[in-house]
Amino acid sequence: MNRLCIYTKDIQWITGKSASHSRYTLRKIKKYFNKEVHQPINVEEFCHYMGMRVELVLQQLK
Repeated sequence: MNRLCIYTKDIQWITGKSASHSRYTLRKIKKYFNKEVHQPINVEEFCHYMGMRVELVLQQLK
């Protein structure tokens, strides 16, 4: 089963950026999709924002 949510550690691993930059990216994505602080970001939203293919990201998160 694949996970649906993207966390800071996932963004770090996918992009190779630092933890602080990954938290910043997560906040920007939440603002872009008008989400509240408690609402998670899913893989599709992350991929849409970053311009990545969902299939490739899901393969890496297994």
